[in-house]
Amino acid sequence: MASPPCGNLDSGLEIKTRSVEQTLIPLVSQITTLINHKERPRKSERTLVAIQRVGQAVSVAVGRFVAVGEAIALEHHELKDEMGHACFEARRAGDTIAQLTDPGPVCVVPSPSVTVFSDRSGMVKAARLLLSSVTKVLVLADRIVIKQIVASRNKVLVTLEHLECVSTFQDFVHIFSQFGNEMVDFAHLTGDRQNDLKDERKKARMAAARAVLEKCTMMLLTASKTCLRHPDCESARINKDAVFQRMRCALEQVVDIVTEARGCSETVLPASICDAVKDYKTSVESLRDKLAASPSEGVGRRLEALVERTEDFTDSPYTGHQQRQAILALCQLARQDARQLLHAWTQAQSLQAKETSEELEVAIAKSCQSVNDLRRELHKVAVGRASELLRMHAEHSPLRALKAAGAEGNPEAVAQYSRTLNEQKEQLVENCRLLCHVCGTEPLEITCVHAQETFHVIGPQIVSAAQTLALHPSSKIAKENLDVFCEAWESQLADVALLLREIDDVLEGKRGDKRAYLSLPRTGKHAANTKSAKPVKLDAEEQSDVAKVGLELRLLSSDVDAELEKWEEQEQQVVRHSQSVASMAYNMYLFTRGEGLLKTTLDLFRQAEVLLLVLSEEGLQLCSSLQIFSTQLVGDEKSALMSKVEKLLVLCQQLQVGARTPVQGKSATFQKVDSSIQTTRSMLTLILNILPACKPNAKSKSERSSLDSPQDWRPNTSTPVRDGEDILNNDGNRHDEFAVKAFEQHLAGLNLLESN
Repeated sequence: MASPPCGNLDSGLEIKTRSVEQTLIPLVSQITTLINHKERPRKSERTLVAIQRVGQAVSVAVGRFVAVGEAIALEHHELKDEMGHACFEARRAGDTIAQLTDPGPVCVVPSPSVTVFSDRSGMVKAARLLLSSVTKVLVLADRIVIKQIVASRNKVLVTLEHLECVSTFQDFVHIFSQFGNEMVDFAHLTGDRQNDLKDERKKARMAAARAVLEKCTMMLLTASKTCLRHPDCESARINKDAVFQRMRCALEQVVDIVTEARGCSETVLPASICDAVKDYKTSVESLRDKLAASPSEGVGRRLEALVERTEDFTDSPYTGHQQRQAILALCQLARQDARQLLHAWTQAQSLQAKETSEELEVAIAKSCQSVNDLRRELHKVAVGRASELLRMHAEHSPLRALKAAGAEGNPEAVAQYSRTLNEQKEQLVENCRLLCHVCGTEPLEITCVHAQETFHVIGPQIVSAAQTLALHPSSKIAKENLDVFCEAWESQLADVALLLREIDDVLEGKRGDKRAYLSLPRTGKHAANTKSAKPVKLDAEEQSDVAKVGLELRLLSSDVDAELEKWEEQEQQVVRHSQSVASMAYNMYLFTRGEGLLKTTLDLFRQAEVLLLVLSEEGLQLCSSLQIFSTQLVGDEKSALMSKVEKLLVLCQQLQVGARTPVQGKSATFQKVDSSIQTTRSMLTLILNILPACKPNAKSKSERSSLDSPQDWRPNTSTPVRDGEDILNNDGNRHDEFAVKAFEQHLAGLNLLESN
């Protein structure tokens, strides 16, 4: 029997992507089966054949895998030596496993002398080497992906240099077309890489960098056009330079993430309150195991570190007096509980207690509860302030005033409203800094830092764009440029609203938990009318349009969930019906992102039909309940409720007719998808308006109202797609093109400049 191979391959290879991890799972499963097989001196013919079959399957699979690795080595000479060595070791280990599992000629009647796995240690060594060498091959292949991203970035940078130096519109059209194609390729590569990363922090950083590129690509187009149209305008040049600089920084950040450049692989996050609370609670709870240890100042030191971080809240000029006093009082209470804890711990030590006393347990519980209360109060302050800022912006947006002042050619008014915008920017930046303290997870902290940087950068860019428009009030290009920057600001505000929801979910322990209502009918059961329909793939522009409305479905379904959580009687028919509708709407939202169970337009139509069947089955009971409730109302209240119910029934009928109407062709399919989502959005909006009127005895959960994210600040227009949330083709390929498709309309009209 062959001796097991040995090698000097890396034993601590770090697997950083999900694709490598998933590729190794079948191999690990087979090898584990071999190693863990019971060692018996005698084995039946069937057992011997099964073991031999597994060993041969591993060997054959490794052989095919190695052939691919060797082909890669031939194409990439820089990896030839490493890849060749890893492939050689993998093939040798696979052959050894096949030999170790081969019992030789199988007898008809098993003989006591027929044994297998007599060299178990050899099998273990061969398995280890095989896993190590195969992992090495996969990691080397992953370097090629990294190399492709870097090469794509370099191409974009070169074209960006040419684009920055262009002096004529004709040259700009040609170079920007090339730039758009290169950005599409870069978007594909980085989007796939973002999804493949295992480290959630790196995924968050990648999402932030790609969000900057998405916004800046559109800004680059309009800022460059404005600068070309008004070459002597200083504010236009400043506006353009800032966009180019930010794009370069984002491109470098992407490459730093994928290459793990030294000093750049991790974002330096500010010390947060949540981290300090975790450290303090860990120190407090460890006192149970330190009854025999010498006195330690760790508890007091960690508490003071926690209190010191609360100064960001108490020193903030935007923290109210009552909020500041509440924070200081909770800090004082935490200190008091810590002193009592240390006193109880000292007493337990003096009595040489071997187990934690009841007094010490009570003191530990009180200390943990006091810092939890402090964290919740800080959370309420930060989230409440952010919600207030979002509402203020919706009611008194300086952007509208800036646009109007610029269009009127009034530089003085632009300067005045620019100061107002700058004040709002400072408040948003400060609030994002406070939100970082209460996020609870590092990915959300990274998102907060990204929002903080975005507000800090886009604010001055809006001002420079407005100044340009004020100097050239009749310039359509300058007006378009200001609109783009204002839209980017609004988009970031929409992202902050979603961020607040996610921060609330972390605090309440339900992050990523979307309730599913299994009482709904199966999608395939009621799809008889859709047999003739065929799944259709929408292109990037159509997916982008659908995604904008789809994001509103997510917001509205979350609003419905939040409203229903306030109901004490969760079994009411109104509650169950509304929960079902919200759940179905959330599935439609996942469809717009290429996720979830809905993968094709046919799936979406079937889901819509199921939704309608649910509505038709429960509709009469819902209407009956609403009619009974309406008898308690009089006058305008009763009329308003019944009017909303009638509108809801009309929308249900529209959705039912639309879902069951067969369509042919891509254009008709897109219209049907868009119509279905739009109708569902209207239904959710109506349900949100109806629910409060149907809840006479409901009681809000404690502290819920202070933590709710704003719902009334959003404009009636379509909510921008959240940065970093990419749209997938239904075949699973990344199709986030940084909105390049939308630029074609602008490119088509670049030569049609206004005469002024």
